[in-house]
Amino acid sequence: MIEKNNELKSKIKLHAGDVGSVEVQVIDLTDKIAALSVHVKTHKKDFSSKFGLLRLVNRRRRCLDYLKIKKFDVYKSLLSGLGLRK
Repeated sequence: MIEKNNELKSKIKLHAGDVGSVEVQVIDLTDKIAALSVHVKTHKKDFSSKFGLLRLVNRRRRCLDYLKIKKFDVYKSLLSGLGLRK
């Protein structure tokens, strides 16, 4: 999944050193969410990680809401590329 996201990130980047655009942030947050959700499934009583996972999910949701308003075509391509549903 991370390789697929890196390929998508290389297509979406605005320039070579782009690490802060909203599109790239959504891809990075998706990778972090996937890794942390595996951890939370194995360590059910790790409440601080659960809280961190919720913070990441909400941050990604806010970024996606912004993209939906400002750049709808990029929003649709990110949803299909990352396999997210909205």
